Amino acid sequence: MAMQFVKGPLDTNHNPTWCPGCGDFGIWMSLKNALLELKIPPHKVLIVYGIGCSGNMTNFVGTYGWHSLHGRSVPTAVGAKLANKDLTVIVVAGDGDGLGEGMGHFIHAVRGNADITYIMHDNKVYGLTVGQAAPTAIKGYKSKSTPEGIIEVNANAPSLAIAAGCTFVSKGFSGRVSHLQGLIKQAIQHRGFSLVDVYQPCVTFNKVNNFPFYNQRIYDLQQENHDTSNRLKAFEKALEWGDRIPTGIFYKDESRPPYEDHLPQEQGQPLVVRPMKKRSLSHLIEEFI
Repeated sequence: MAMQFVKGPLDTNHNPTWCPGCGDFGIWMSLKNALLELKIPPHKVLIVYGIGCSGNMTNFVGTYGWHSLHGRSVPTAVGAKLANKDLTVIVVAGDGDGLGEGMGHFIHAVRGNADITYIMHDNKVYGLTVGQAAPTAIKGYKSKSTPEGIIEVNANAPSLAIAAGCTFVSKGFSGRVSHLQGLIKQAIQHRGFSLVDVYQPCVTFNKVNNFPFYNQRIYDLQQENHDTSNRLKAFEKALEWGDRIPTGIFYKDESRPPYEDHLPQEQGQPLVVRPMKKRSLSHLIEEFI
């Protein structure tokens, strides 16, 4: 029997096709609820999706959406924000997409402090292609692509972001929808690059980092009076993994202007609504030669 969903304002005519119990459902609900709480009209929102199970969400959220190439969701989002600064631009992509093929794009967008929100699905596997180890997989993890255990140490999105100068770094868990919703809301409101790295259990292929695993270990930094202005402490917390795993806001810097504020051509009306000057191709070529 097919699963039935009650349609909401940001839902589409398509029901999710994720595996029953997938952590993507929690992220899907948290994102929609955050947008509704912020009262942002759907036509003012662009979500750029990566390739993978996370990218299937492009069919299930009723905003503007763009299904990008593998690893290219971040530069696509940055380009869209430059073209229309009035848009709320969000990236929804997986850890393989963002820290495998797209790691270079991720780091450089962080360096520039582009005004986009990046929701990264961290399940430590390539779920859509049947469970190969992702860059976030813990050293020794056995998968179809690493049957003897992965050799490399895992990539850590929050620590990479903090080291590169990210101005909003957070981590959530898709099993705690209300908490994740709050993180996404604050990330969208932040002016600058905001990362929401989400532990998103892949119930089909990752039998280690499942819901019970995180439920026994997760704690909220904000409940322990963590200082979000202390970058060194944030970096230390970002590396914490074991019996206790932190979630919440690791680091926040409201003082650094976003990338677009430094560009004179971004002042005034969004580029997309400005009239195009009629100029000959030969004149343009002369300018660049």
